Amino acid sequence: MTEREKKIADGLQAAERADKDLELAQKEAGHKLTEAKKQAADIVELGNKRAIQLVDEAKEQAKAEADRIIIAAKAEIEQETNRAKEELRGKVGALAIAGAEKILGQSVNAKSHNDLVNKLAAEL
Repeated sequence: MTEREKKIADGLQAAERADKDLELAQKEAGHKLTEAKKQAADIVELGNKRAIQLVDEAKEQAKAEADRIIIAAKAEIEQETNRAKEELRGKVGALAIAGAEKILGQSVNAKSHNDLVNKLAAEL
């Protein structure tokens, strides 16, 4: 072969090697891109799962707080109801004594008065 033909052949071989190298580089870049997309999808999925978990935790905390508030409110209502009943018992007893005094036309002594109020309160 002549020197010129040898240079042309060497150039063609170099071009073929460059084409093969380019094809390998493109394949490798494609694989890396696919892997990066998969990793990104995994990260997004993990973020979505964490967001759902946080929402669920917040719901549970809100439910627990609501339950605590309801229990406290029921206890307060119960206390107020008991106080009102006791106050009402005292007022009813006093009214009963006042009515009895008017009916009898006389005053009832303090001990008798207290005994009657306590008896009436127990009956109510």
